[in-house]
Amino acid sequence: MSKKKPLPEIPIEADIESLTHDGRGLTHVEGKAVFVHGALPGERVRFRYTRLQKRYDEATVTEVLVAAPDRVAPRCPHFGVCGGCSLQHLDPGAQIGMKQEILKDVLTRIGKVAPETWLTPLAAGHWGYRRKARLGAKWVQKRGRVLVGFRERSASFIADLTRCETLHPTVGERIPAISDLLQNLSIRDQIPQVEVAMGDGPCVLIFRVLAAPSASDLGLFQAFAEAQGLHVYLQEGGPETIRPLPGQGVELGFDLPAHGVHLDFLPTDFTQVNLELNRLMVDQALDLLEVQQEDRVLDLFCGLGNFTLPLARRAGQVLGVEGDAGLVDRARANARRNAIANAEFLTADLYRDPAASGGTAPWGAGVFDKALLDPPRSGAWEVLDLLPAAGVRRLVYVSCYPSTLARDADRLVNGLGYRLVAAGAMDMFPQTAHVESMALFELPRRRG
Repeated sequence: MSKKKPLPEIPIEADIESLTHDGRGLTHVEGKAVFVHGALPGERVRFRYTRLQKRYDEATVTEVLVAAPDRVAPRCPHFGVCGGCSLQHLDPGAQIGMKQEILKDVLTRIGKVAPETWLTPLAAGHWGYRRKARLGAKWVQKRGRVLVGFRERSASFIADLTRCETLHPTVGERIPAISDLLQNLSIRDQIPQVEVAMGDGPCVLIFRVLAAPSASDLGLFQAFAEAQGLHVYLQEGGPETIRPLPGQGVELGFDLPAHGVHLDFLPTDFTQVNLELNRLMVDQALDLLEVQQEDRVLDLFCGLGNFTLPLARRAGQVLGVEGDAGLVDRARANARRNAIANAEFLTADLYRDPAASGGTAPWGAGVFDKALLDPPRSGAWEVLDLLPAAGVRRLVYVSCYPSTLARDADRLVNGLGYRLVAAGAMDMFPQTAHVESMALFELPRRRG
């Protein structure tokens, strides 16, 4: 069995050439790529190796010799250890510019397409924006306490946080209080995670418990909730076991004020983490679609109706399709709550190609003028070929992963004949390298 090559002990000095898609600086040493945490393009740095690989190496900055103009002091004292953020050392304006460049690169390289127009990148608040999160928790005997936070960078350990600058302050400033609560429980070593769910109002914390809490534990949970103004839920098994403590149940929801829409959701439902950016995103999507009163609009991967119900305010008819039956139920309830009668919802597996089994899409009989797609990271490949057949001539694609957007854009443009009219990045996760984006496609009308 071969031994691992020891890491060089002497720091290396190098110039950083560019920024990778995960927010690390890229340099080359003797022709081999080195990905350097904490380095920015144009900088000269000293770094130490952290991992040696066959094709590339990894490293972390020990000293910045010549700083980039966009370098800023990280706001969080845990930056560099906690894996929740990777770009706090880069000016927020430069962060969204970097994300726009990443989008350009993948559309060109993977999609072999370029938009006719680049949209101005969307950005909202840079701090305290996260209203959905999953935090790890672990009793560490050597430290004599429970750690609560995100995982450490490139490690499975829980980062020892005293606060989090990207979580909404309701939670981000209460991490020590959460740690103290868990520390005093009889089952402190049986709680591996805490989920955060928050809309415009109350905040819910869901504690995953692997052993039944004692009566004393339940009393501590209750006292914590009342003292901190939070709502405590416990999860003893799968998602179906999530229950609030007595008197702790609460309705979660958020407003889309530009469209006169309020959406309620359950703590475990998918919602966007950045509420202010979500509002900007919905506004831009509707503006790009140019929805008219006579339009029939198809909304695929519709979830709770985040886009569907605002679309219904402008369109003649909207059909939302979603694979999660529970989300469809909530979408229908949200439509009723908002007195929207021209939105229908359908449960369907959007990753199952109906043509493969000789069938048609459940919406195949309909004729739609426009469509909106908001798929998960895996993209929307299985439904793309069905769009022209459904009559869709104008399409907005909201993406949370640029590589699958680029793949799907290749199919839409180079395979199905759509034009890529516009595209732009969105900073849904400031201080991280995560890239969200939006693209507008249009199918030219045939002459004659």
